Amino acid sequence: MPLIRTIQISPGSRLGVWQIGEDETFFRKRVNISPAIHHPHKRLQHFAGRYLLTELFPGFPLDSIQIMESRKPILSCNSLHFSISHCGDFVAAIVSQEGAVGVDIERMNDKIEKVSHKFLSPAEREFIDPANALAHKTICWSAKEAVFKWYGLGKVDFKENMQLEPFPYQLYGYMRCNFNKADKKARLSLQYLIADGLCLSWTI
Repeated sequence: MPLIRTIQISPGSRLGVWQIGEDETFFRKRVNISPAIHHPHKRLQHFAGRYLLTELFPGFPLDSIQIMESRKPILSCNSLHFSISHCGDFVAAIVSQEGAVGVDIERMNDKIEKVSHKFLSPAEREFIDPANALAHKTICWSAKEAVFKWYGLGKVDFKENMQLEPFPYQLYGYMRCNFNKADKKARLSLQYLIADGLCLSWTI
């Protein structure tokens, strides 16, 4: 299937979501990936993610992608910043000429409810909408995943190093996250949307 959603965030930043309905042959026309990825569906997700980068920014230099020790993919030439997220048959990507980015796509499921105590502080749990608790917690989890990818260096405590400011539950909205580590401090703006049982979050 083609792109199912694109968002022009700013003149130099664009986000897209792709629903995978193709096989590897389709993606191999434009994309190559590491042969070390053996699992068929994970390999297909990686193909689709890189293909999506070229849909968002034609001419994206795929050959310049390198993997950091933290497993974050970057461009050796630093000409563009990007982030990719996979969830089942869906892939999300964000590309920017303007600065570091992070994106995450999640399906709402009960597992998030069960582990929410590991990523939500007491203050964050206080603003969760009891009538929409699972969806609200999914947004929080997805937002923190996007921030984790924005940071890109790994070793982040989702409860201690990321604090979301209170925001109401809505199907589409904005929030702020205070990121606090010894090597990096920032107050980030994030956006999110919920559709078809999926949550998409991003920051730039």
